[in-house]
Amino acid sequence: MTFPPFLNYELFGNTLAQYLIAALILLVGGTLRRLLSRLLSTVLFRLTKRYTAGVTEKELHDLLIQPLSVLFLLLTVYVALNVLTYPLPVNAAADFQPWPKVALLRIFLLGFIGTVTWVVLRLVDFALLVVKRRNELRAVPGVRRLDNQFLPFAKDLLKVMVIIIGALVILGEAFGVNVTALVGGLGIGGLAVAFAAKESLENLIASFTIFLDQPFGVGDLVTAGPVSGTVEKIGFRSTRLRTAEKSYLTVPNKSMIDKPLDNLSLRTSRRVGFTLTFDQKTTSTQLHDIITDSLAAMQAHPLVSQDVQIKFSALTLMGKEVNVQYFVDTTSYDQYIDVKEELNYRLVEVVEQHGGTFAVVREKP
Repeated sequence: MTFPPFLNYELFGNTLAQYLIAALILLVGGTLRRLLSRLLSTVLFRLTKRYTAGVTEKELHDLLIQPLSVLFLLLTVYVALNVLTYPLPVNAAADFQPWPKVALLRIFLLGFIGTVTWVVLRLVDFALLVVKRRNELRAVPGVRRLDNQFLPFAKDLLKVMVIIIGALVILGEAFGVNVTALVGGLGIGGLAVAFAAKESLENLIASFTIFLDQPFGVGDLVTAGPVSGTVEKIGFRSTRLRTAEKSYLTVPNKSMIDKPLDNLSLRTSRRVGFTLTFDQKTTSTQLHDIITDSLAAMQAHPLVSQDVQIKFSALTLMGKEVNVQYFVDTTSYDQYIDVKEELNYRLVEVVEQHGGTFAVVREKP
């Protein structure tokens, strides 16, 4: 191909034609990179469509468009820069590489491997999203699947492995580090590293215990030692809880299993217990009628189990004590307090109907 004479003018060791070709490559690549990214993600979705039930093509595009665009941009810049020539020093050896070219190559490798790692991380997100959606489609109401509890943990673990592999490849390819020797050196210092990471290893082992024994799952209301809250995430180091005060609490997994743990969500019912104290003016007939009608009112409630107990338990100087105990058949706290309020009103109404009087508790001087 022949160029107009002015394009053969040299500047810094390259002709204007070379600069023009490099600029055209950058222009075309920069313009088409998003289109190529969408096209590649579309092809990938169609190749995996039979395995991706429940996941839309847009969700894959949202995950891959940005990293793929950066990847195509890096490739465009690399091709454009390879069009240019780099001046060699006088008497340079045949295999000598000028430092600008070496520096640009290392920068490109650093960006390229980092971006490929980014793409792989997004593919991990997509793969686990597919598994999650497939589990949701096959979910049985009221049955907690181990897969759903394991997914966040597996996602974090896979991402850590991908990042470590990406970092090792960068060290080997971009900086010329002997990765094999480096890994061997880490093996020599493995004991010291393991001792320093003792807490992290304990939490990692505790996370496997949680997934195998399943003492709780995401969405459960739990109490472990002094902490209590709803489980929002189980990671490979810690468990995240949303407390009653709506704060976000991070608890090491080891602390979740080495203390007595009460899974409140697995209760079949919630207990209510309190004592009513009537004054001495309340007659035995009134007391008997109050207990009988209160018992009937509680047993008639659809959410109260039949093991209701209302007993005249003690006769004290303060008055006549009646113990009340019943169970509300619900795991919802809001429904539980609604039933308590409704029955408390009913108890007061029964006492008023039969002329009973509650004892007045006076503080000691």
